[in-house]
Amino acid sequence: MTPGLMRAAVIGHPVAHSLSPVLHRAAYAALGIDDVWRYEAVDVTEDQLPGFVAGLDGTWAGLSVTMPLKQAVRPLLHHVEPLADVVGAVNTVLIQGSGAGRVLTGANTDVHGLVAALGEGGIAGGLRSAVVLGAGATAASTLAALAQLGCTTPTVHVRSVARAAGLLRAAHRMGVSPVLRPLDEAPAALRSAGAVVSTLPAHAADDLAGALAGPVGGVLLDVVYDPRPTALSQAWAAAGGTVVGGERMLLHQAVEQVRLMTGHPAPVEAMGRALEAALVTTV
Repeated sequence: MTPGLMRAAVIGHPVAHSLSPVLHRAAYAALGIDDVWRYEAVDVTEDQLPGFVAGLDGTWAGLSVTMPLKQAVRPLLHHVEPLADVVGAVNTVLIQGSGAGRVLTGANTDVHGLVAALGEGGIAGGLRSAVVLGAGATAASTLAALAQLGCTTPTVHVRSVARAAGLLRAAHRMGVSPVLRPLDEAPAALRSAGAVVSTLPAHAADDLAGALAGPVGGVLLDVVYDPRPTALSQAWAAAGGTVVGGERMLLHQAVEQVRLMTGHPAPVEAMGRALEAALVTTV
């Protein structure tokens, strides 16, 4: 084994499609540490997760955690940072020490990614109105991001109010008071929102795109980047709104992971170029 080798990986199931290796490896190369830092994708199911975590040795520095493990990993950690705790989702595990002295800390960089991506659309604070589409784990991170930007009473449009209990519990923990509405009422709300974040899966917002009647003046962040652009993003741009692609959130959450895992400021431009090249090839 290479002396001083440091390892990191993205874990989840399935995980072969993940672009995290592209981002992290680009960062290591730009930082000049790719001779000792390695990053891979490891397919890990919920059942396999405890054994995988128990088997991490002293070469491991961190994990990027994707679905379906963002909640399942929490009981296996020694510490969970406050932001990840209130959101209820861990997408980053920092590993320090080894053997009996090993400490695993859970963090959430999705919120950072959302704030940075919305910032690229011109939202840097003082946000008064926002709409969130969807009620999953990314929606919870979105509520935290919107609160950081000034909006603590966003409207959340969901396909099933009954399935939004987890989101409401997370909102209560973070001091946010979302207003729940059915998804079919979203088109009217979108037009007057300062920011809209769609956390719906691919094509789930296509009907909303067809119902959108402009003009709109806010910023749309659609976390989906395959297909790119999404139908909602195309309709939003055609109606005069500002669009931020979901790949920008993906980039910025990885930027923060690199900083946390390596201790180096992440090379944002180099990582962005590598991501764009990969998306051109794969999306």
